[in-house]
Amino acid sequence: MRVVMAGVAGVGKSTILDIVSKKTQYDVINYGTLMFEMARELNLVEDRDQIRKLSVDTQVNLQKKASNVIGKMDNVIVDTHMAIRSPKGYLPGLPEWVVRELKVSSYFLIEADPKIIKERRSRDLTRHRDEDTIEMINEHQHVNRYFAIAYSVYTGATISFIDNPEGKPEIPSEAIVKSLMPHD
Repeated sequence: MRVVMAGVAGVGKSTILDIVSKKTQYDVINYGTLMFEMARELNLVEDRDQIRKLSVDTQVNLQKKASNVIGKMDNVIVDTHMAIRSPKGYLPGLPEWVVRELKVSSYFLIEADPKIIKERRSRDLTRHRDEDTIEMINEHQHVNRYFAIAYSVYTGATISFIDNPEGKPEIPSEAIVKSLMPHD
């Protein structure tokens, strides 16, 4: 089974994934990291944040290669983005050819207050992000919802919108773990 966990940068997805992976039999694969490794091998980028600034065609080719690799995995949580904001607009993180390859059974979209997300991003000195306003973060979260719904309609997979309150990652983590457990 393959599930997708997504959310904007700074929403707390990595923290939640760490907790979930320790409490389930699922491996976690980061879609963007896999794309970055592929792009770096081709000398296209030097850091991960440069991927979204590549041409759309190049990003699409990297998406296809990564989805082919992930599509062969079982019991995996795919850490990714529903929508990627690029200089030319929003790019689907999981376009039709990717969701077809992945055969996703469930989507989890992690969300948080945009003010909290902005604060978390300001503390993360490991990334080279563009400066976003609270309005831009809010818009991106809304676009993520629209894309997630479209992916769900296309694939027939369930979708859960998960709120991540500040300082309480165990709350969304437990909801996800419960959802991933086999049901009678």
